Amino acid sequence: MTRRQLTDEQWEFIEPYLPIGEYGPYPERLREQFEGVIWR
Repeated sequence: MTRRQLTDEQWEFIEPYLPIGEYGPYPERLREQFEGVIWR
């Protein structure tokens, strides 16, 4: 299993629903962090 699991189309669908808090994940690394959680 690879870490890159989501297609670009799937990510475009999911991304607007993920919260970006004041101290939350860095927006530029959000996809990497999200896919890391899925991978684990």
